Amino acid sequence: MAEITWLGYDCFRIKSRDVTVITDPYDKSLGLGTLNQKAEIVTVSHEYPGSNKLSGIKGDPFVITGPGEYEVGGVFVTGIGSFTDKAGEDKERAKNNVFAMLMHDVVVCHLGALGHTLNAQQLEIVGDVDVLLVPVGGQLSTSKAAEVISQVGPRIVIPMHFSGGKAATEPDALDKFMKELGLKEWKTQDKLVVRATESEEPMQVVVLEIRS
Repeated sequence: MAEITWLGYDCFRIKSRDVTVITDPYDKSLGLGTLNQKAEIVTVSHEYPGSNKLSGIKGDPFVITGPGEYEVGGVFVTGIGSFTDKAGEDKERAKNNVFAMLMHDVVVCHLGALGHTLNAQQLEIVGDVDVLLVPVGGQLSTSKAAEVISQVGPRIVIPMHFSGGKAATEPDALDKFMKELGLKEWKTQDKLVVRATESEEPMQVVVLEIRS
């Protein structure tokens, strides 16, 4: 089981029974307020102020900032190296981590600030995914985002990054993304609880409201 709450931009609170993961903790410069969260694990996809502000996290979390395999409290996290743009011209600044998190038979994959489609090696490491957290309105175009979704083949897609903070420069990004996926109408919800299942239901797109 994984309970997923969107805290804005690329930041989520993802809870299993005993462990809480915070992804890409932001600072107040985004206009989304100050985080005040407790976590056992923090993942940082890229070293931008909007994604690496650890001071808003209580406790003594295990912080993951790069590729590799990690295990904390029965939650398994795999970091996959990638880039925030297709060319990766500035290799240091353009570094991005995709994180696949296994929680009690549910896999949640956070794409970070991914700016390109995934290659065969990256897809093999990512593996089977239940929930894919996809950046919308960033470096990944709507068509490329749809292509990545097709590559990964998740059960559920949750868009992120388009939030109403100062960093959201494309107010219609979500509309464009949903149109690309062939969806004209949708509802929002405050959180999503995902459980392991063997059913072959059609892929869902879930739009979350920003919560605290």
